[in-house]
Amino acid sequence: MAKTRKFAELLQTQIRHEFTAAQQYIALAVWFDARDLPRLAKRFYRQAIEERNHALAMVRYLLDRDEPVAIPGSGEVRNDFSSAHEAIELALTQEREVTADIEAMAKAARAEEDYLGEQFVHWFLKEQVEEVAQMSTLLTVVERAGGNLFEVENHLFREAGAEVGDAPDMPPVAGGKL
Repeated sequence: MAKTRKFAELLQTQIRHEFTAAQQYIALAVWFDARDLPRLAKRFYRQAIEERNHALAMVRYLLDRDEPVAIPGSGEVRNDFSSAHEAIELALTQEREVTADIEAMAKAARAEEDYLGEQFVHWFLKEQVEEVAQMSTLLTVVERAGGNLFEVENHLFREAGAEVGDAPDMPPVAGGKL
């Protein structure tokens, strides 16, 4: 069990980060919802569920590896923004920070020769490439819309037809996915 100590500690910390991200995405969704921007709100409500599922996939992994699990509170959440650009910029920054956290977990697993842990983290690394790219694209769309958020709403409406469900290779989620 000592071999996976740092990795397991980082994974436990990441569970808190994922729950905090879920709460932050709910705050973003509510902010957009309050401004009658249903597509942006839906995007972030859905993102909140995805982050919750990520946290519980990590919980399931720790349970399956017979590691102790403690469900943490979440960190601080920001609720006020001066613009849609600022709100989405926060989301992009958050995704970049999560990417760095996941990379640190992968390094720890590799350094500890925890091949099961390294394999588990692989899915999250792949997921973060997608998450950062999508949030970066959304920020670009907001910038190009030049303040006309209805153009952003139209973009999200058009993109909704191309949405893909959960990846079939996603790790199992404690309690099941929402």
